[in-house]
Amino acid sequence: MSATEPTGAPGYDGSRAAAGRPVRVGVQLQPQHATYDQVRHAVDAAEAAGVDVIFNWDHFFPLYGEPDGAHFECWTMLGAWAEQTGRAEIGALVTCNSYRNPELLADMARTVDHISGGRLILGIGAGWFERDYTEYGYEFGTAGQRLASLGDALPRIEARWSVLNPAPTRKIPVLVGGGGEKKTLRMTARHADIWHGFGDADVIARKHQVLDEWCDSEEREPSAVERSAGVEGAPDQRAERLLALGTRLFTVGTDGPDFDLTTAVQWLRWRDQVNERDGLGG
Repeated sequence: MSATEPTGAPGYDGSRAAAGRPVRVGVQLQPQHATYDQVRHAVDAAEAAGVDVIFNWDHFFPLYGEPDGAHFECWTMLGAWAEQTGRAEIGALVTCNSYRNPELLADMARTVDHISGGRLILGIGAGWFERDYTEYGYEFGTAGQRLASLGDALPRIEARWSVLNPAPTRKIPVLVGGGGEKKTLRMTARHADIWHGFGDADVIARKHQVLDEWCDSEEREPSAVERSAGVEGAPDQRAERLLALGTRLFTVGTDGPDFDLTTAVQWLRWRDQVNERDGLGG
């Protein structure tokens, strides 16, 4: 494989990516159009339902519905969730790399890691929502510039974790979001523990294949990177196909004010059935 031209071979079956990992289910509580009491209640309900990961997102304004509706900031919220929860992992899906110095972000993540007792996932991406940038005074630049900044930040975060006192409680899992095949997936192969993407089965199959190839190039086992996907609707619509492609973390989004977990609960039932059926140890 060329170091700059991954192929994405057809007929991908996901066996190298899966490596016996159990199925997990996450929920993204989109912190918009709600009071914080409603957010807090949704966190309690999600953990009680049995989700494996509770995510928020890193924006300053709603992405859907009333653009100037109620909204809350990501990382102060994660600090509160770290105290509120006791079992589920927590994280942002995903942190915008542009909004915080990489060394500061590393320290914030290390701190939330300690508060939570080792349950933080550092989700991170290059950023895309222009209104966040312009209204909060960040330079939007180009997609290429934002990706280059992400590539610069990831090793700086790792380096800062190596010298902090106290150190993180564990190797904090890094989740990279985004599907760019020449840059983002290569960064994922080099630095990440989880890759998160969107799309139908054909899109996911290609991204997984390309990521496997980048893992080979970076001398990492493809199974070292857990495959994650955002999903909508009941699991009977697409779950088994994504499972066959190596996806093991399935995340359902829901927003305020109601934070309806009905779909997430359906995925949780499917998770338990599949882990038992396939002996995946979930």
